Amino acid sequence: MKFRPLHNQVAIRRIDADEKTKGGIIIPGNAQEKPMEGEVLAAGPGTRNEQGVLVPLGVKADDRVLFGKWSGTEVKIDGVDVLIMKETDILGVIEGVAKARPTTAGKRAA
Repeated sequence: MKFRPLHNQVAIRRIDADEKTKGGIIIPGNAQEKPMEGEVLAAGPGTRNEQGVLVPLGVKADDRVLFGKWSGTEVKIDGVDVLIMKETDILGVIEGVAKARPTTAGKRAA
């Protein structure tokens, strides 16, 4: 993907939620809520404070994050669904987890 966010913007790919409940019931795709967890694909350089000094972002590419349900703007880049949001819309970074699997919504049929 060739996309570079500006200022305090972050590009995030949603991570699939489990398709089964703990009891083993399979949830159909149209009944599932959109995941509020994602992987940072790219992050801008940061913002400038009142003195003009660049303040870097607290997230970086490959971080796994939680964000608000209605956060960001959905766009499609190279056939992949991507959310673009401000860093302040990110609720936190999830640490110590395995590499995320992307959502299937942005994949093309072969």
